[in-house]
Amino acid sequence: MEQIDFIAQALNLTLFGMGFVFLFLTLLVGVTKLMSMMIQKFQSKVHDQQDFNNNSELKDEMDEETKFVIEQAIKMHRGA
Repeated sequence: MEQIDFIAQALNLTLFGMGFVFLFLTLLVGVTKLMSMMIQKFQSKVHDQQDFNNNSELKDEMDEETKFVIEQAIKMHRGA
């Protein structure tokens, strides 16, 4: 009878341990998704505000010399 009692205790401990790990990971995923949604909302509001304030700066971000240097670097990388 003692061996059956040990097996029952082992199964009980295993189920409680697995349940705790499952609950913890589920909570962790939920909190991570919640934080991600909050950051995306905050970031989109800040980004929209910056676009509204700096719309002209975004159009002229890169001058001709920078474009030329980037094109030459791509050509050199490709071996052309």
